[in-house]
Amino acid sequence: MNLVMAVLVVAGMTLAPAKHAAAQEASDLYKTKCQACHGTDGKGETAAGKKLGAKDFHSPEVSKMSDAELIAVTKTGKEKMPAYDKKLTDDQIKQLITYIRTLK
Repeated sequence: MNLVMAVLVVAGMTLAPAKHAAAQEASDLYKTKCQACHGTDGKGETAAGKKLGAKDFHSPEVSKMSDAELIAVTKTGKEKMPAYDKKLTDDQIKQLITYIRTLK
């Protein structure tokens, strides 16, 4: 039983830095690609966000959207939001969706 616990502890220690790095990458992506319009809190209350009609990630309209729907909007754009399918990888877009869900 001690061997099993030791393996789990080592595995956890190995995965934790990778998980932290992915979270940091998503945060950095958000800052460079989304924050100017959607703001640090995701409410879209920046000058650019107000001008362009950026969606509030906390709104019922956005909150009820599935990850697949948010991925599609991010890839293809919507209204005044540009498409990011040529600027970000699928994995980066998925990381961003996961990140914006944490802004609640």
